[in-house]
Amino acid sequence: MGNTSERTLRLLSLLQTNRFWPGAELAERLAVSERTLRRDVDRLRELGYRVAATPGVGGGYQLRAGRAMPPLLLTDEEAVAIAVGLRSAAAGSAAGYGEAAVEALTKVMDMLPPRLRRRIDALRASTAPVPPGMAGPRIDPLALLAIARACRDTERLRFDYTASGGERTARLVEPHRLVQLNGRWYLPAWDTDRGDWRTFRVDRVHDPEPTGTRFRQRELPEGDAEAFVQARLSEAPARYRVVVRVRAPAADVARTVGEWGTAEDVGGGASRLVVRTDELHWPALILLEMEADFDVEEPPEFRDYLRRVAGLFARAGSTADGG
Repeated sequence: MGNTSERTLRLLSLLQTNRFWPGAELAERLAVSERTLRRDVDRLRELGYRVAATPGVGGGYQLRAGRAMPPLLLTDEEAVAIAVGLRSAAAGSAAGYGEAAVEALTKVMDMLPPRLRRRIDALRASTAPVPPGMAGPRIDPLALLAIARACRDTERLRFDYTASGGERTARLVEPHRLVQLNGRWYLPAWDTDRGDWRTFRVDRVHDPEPTGTRFRQRELPEGDAEAFVQARLSEAPARYRVVVRVRAPAADVARTVGEWGTAEDVGGGASRLVVRTDELHWPALILLEMEADFDVEEPPEFRDYLRRVAGLFARAGSTADGG
């Protein structure tokens, strides 16, 4: 390994994964003797890190939480991800944490080197914020954190879950990873009682509690977590089936709606758009983005929703004109 400082940083990076490291394995990863490893662990303790040691043949090391948070060692990607996440929280996507997120974001941005600030500025310039009221349902950030930790530590998770029909059940799962789609957080997980994979909406998860029981991570049927969630959502029964005739080519409509709907050519440069959804604002946003004339075929609830929204915009337009 390189010099002592570099090796100590590498040791800290490994310990911050929060797993238990056998001493022999950790020394092998660092390419040092176990005696040198013990000295490096002592250096971390002097810096304020609580490194617990288990003696004996199967002994090893694990980083523990302390009274105060010591400095974190972050990769470039992790630092950018934290800054972006804090910006989202400051915008109000994490209930009750807007002010704290702004203060934390200020500290993080002050510490970032210029090259990482440029990456964040480029990301901000190339993405559009979600308008207020159009984001997904708010969730408890502490619940989200508990789920994320269980995913990271491959630890079984217990919680109550409210299904779309209102039924509340107790679940014991092996969480895979969190996925965010269209303003919502989803958790694909192996349901131990049902012996099958399930996809849970995090805003319907109540009181998630890690059990302390570790598990061996299973492979998802689709391999990719986002693809798995998208496939399950497309199979799930939706509250509404919205069908709209759009005066635009099917290829343009399909490109706008993506995997969340289907578009077929009906001749004359028009197409039929079908979107299955639980909330009517989502197909309305798709149609607004296309800026093409359309006729609603079904359901009547979508026509009523568009009338209400049109009235809101019409009254706002009249006010803007001085009416």
